[in-house]
Amino acid sequence: MPFTQRFPSLDAIQRNGYLAVLVGSVVATGLIIAPVAMHRTLFRQGEKEWLINAANWCARLGLLALALTMCGVVWLVFDVVVSRTAALVAGGLALAFLTLLWGAFPLVKRAD
Repeated sequence: MPFTQRFPSLDAIQRNGYLAVLVGSVVATGLIIAPVAMHRTLFRQGEKEWLINAANWCARLGLLALALTMCGVVWLVFDVVVSRTAALVAGGLALAFLTLLWGAFPLVKRAD
């Protein structure tokens, strides 16, 4: 997007939103992949319990960062293409969907 002719026409909120989802994508990717790197580094070093706990936290935080980033992308695209109001609705619906799918449904099963 920053390399297109339309990028200069974005307002400050849209440019900051773009930067936020860019950073969010790096954070989400780093957190989701971190358990693999940790496992490769600590394999057979007697750190199994620490590794499992750290991987669990990284995965949870990574999914949260991914959900927020995805919602931010939906918001940004709708804001640029349709309107700010449509962007808020679309981003909110995306957040509700991911909250249900990744949060509420597993908690319901866990309560069984």
